[in-house]
Amino acid sequence: MHVKELLTLNKYLFRYKWHLLLGIVFVSLANYFKVKVPKTIRNSLDYVNEKIENAAHIETLDLSEDLIRFALLIIGLAILNGIFMYFMRQTIIVMSRLIEYDLRRDIFDHYQRLDSRFYKENKTGDIMSRVSEDVSKVRMYLGPAMLYGINLLSLSILIIGSMLQVSVKLTLYTLLPLPFLSISIYYVSTIIHKKSGVIQGQLSKITSVSQEVYSGISVVKSYVQENSFLKFFEKESTDFKNKSLDLARVNALFFPLMILLVSSSTLITIYMGGVEVVSNNITFGNIAEFVIYVNFLTWPFMAIGWVASTIQQAEASQERINQFLNRAPDIVQNDLVKHKMIGKIEFKDVHFTYPETGVKALDGVSFTLEAGQKMAIIGKTASGKSTIAELILRTYDIDQGEIMLDGKNIKDLNLGHLRKEIGYVPQDVFLFSDTVENNIRFGMPDATEKEVKTYASYAAVHKDLEKLPKGYQTEVGERGVSLSGGQKQRISLARALIKDPQIIILDDCLSAVDTKTEHKILSYLKSALRVKTSIMITHRINSLMAFDKIIVLDQGKIIEEGSLEELKSYLDRFSNN
Repeated sequence: MHVKELLTLNKYLFRYKWHLLLGIVFVSLANYFKVKVPKTIRNSLDYVNEKIENAAHIETLDLSEDLIRFALLIIGLAILNGIFMYFMRQTIIVMSRLIEYDLRRDIFDHYQRLDSRFYKENKTGDIMSRVSEDVSKVRMYLGPAMLYGINLLSLSILIIGSMLQVSVKLTLYTLLPLPFLSISIYYVSTIIHKKSGVIQGQLSKITSVSQEVYSGISVVKSYVQENSFLKFFEKESTDFKNKSLDLARVNALFFPLMILLVSSSTLITIYMGGVEVVSNNITFGNIAEFVIYVNFLTWPFMAIGWVASTIQQAEASQERINQFLNRAPDIVQNDLVKHKMIGKIEFKDVHFTYPETGVKALDGVSFTLEAGQKMAIIGKTASGKSTIAELILRTYDIDQGEIMLDGKNIKDLNLGHLRKEIGYVPQDVFLFSDTVENNIRFGMPDATEKEVKTYASYAAVHKDLEKLPKGYQTEVGERGVSLSGGQKQRISLARALIKDPQIIILDDCLSAVDTKTEHKILSYLKSALRVKTSIMITHRINSLMAFDKIIVLDQGKIIEEGSLEELKSYLDRFSNN
């Protein structure tokens, strides 16, 4: 049985060791009182048999008080067994839920520390599947599977020990089928492990397909591709169904096999027990005792198949989880000191190729932007403009050259503090499925309602928001689906400005607003950003912004650099094209 990947969970088991240890104690106590029941039944049968044999007149024999005493004793043992069964679930099952919470939290935290490359290389559906479906599979191992495994071990030790005390010979005959059961489980569990991994991978694929279709449902509908995606989803779902049925057929072998072997044990017990009674080696009560023991072992041994299947599914799921947990972020935190940011930016012969695609984005880019200066970056599509913004935020590390902030290499700065001091409005605006107010406040969580509205006014979106059904408390829907493109851009701008950062990067963030609104926003930015280092990535240069420097990119290289006056003729040609 493969459990290599599950060993990584030992740190969680150690964290909740007292839950586990107490659970083992409660399981053992529950089984102790459970095993006492067959012994009590044996004693009662032997007692009654002896009384009958010694009675002179069976008609006058009164055993009612003795039988009531034995019945009450059995009921008392059953109650004690039930009490400790309750406590064993309150420890082991609760432990599994606590570990499930910790594991999901750790995975989520690790996801947040991974870089952009990870999210571009992996589909959202697959990422979500590992934190939901796979963690649930692992919890089944930590809870029910572990509980049944401990129960089987504890009960087997107590029962086999009790059986050996009565008759070693009868015990060996009774347990004869069990080695065949163990061998069968070993082979079938190996098959289950392989099939479980394939099934989880297919489930991730289905989740990814669903997530993409739902996210892009407007595009799917506009191109009338519902039937095409339905056929594709049916094909993948059928594949998943066939693989699941294949696994179900393998699992189905366990229960008939175990019922056959356990039933064989019962038949052997009755037959060999009868032989031993005839030989006066054991009593009739011992036969009843052994039959009950076998029945007590029936469910735990039947559960072996389910436990083995669950462990193998958990192993496959934990392997998928570990693939992501073992992935180290490309961006490494080198300094915990939060240096005060002034805002000087230097690119020194920077070369960069996107690792996930192999596309060369920057080829020897060099420029210097002094603290408080304004720079515009223009160029054709895919010329490397947005890449500069991503590199300043250090979402990627460059291949060659240096990026300096305030004279320090960007790799030597505290990563969290660096990003906190940068207000970035990306070209692809993202809003959370929350209220408008909370989306703006995301830039500064402790901002007051007045501050939120003030910065919304600076971004020229306050009047639009006041007209919404619930004003600033309006839910924007997933990715801001209920808002227009211009409204989303301006909310994103307000979110960046409310941070009051030292460096502002605007990546073509006013492309969806009209000229009048753009004029209003730029008028504010001209005064508000006069002491901030600002970079505006744009397709058109507005005369309102007094840029200290303009650079023109083409195929990852700076082909023009200078002031607005120096590049006027080139910019006219660029605008016409």
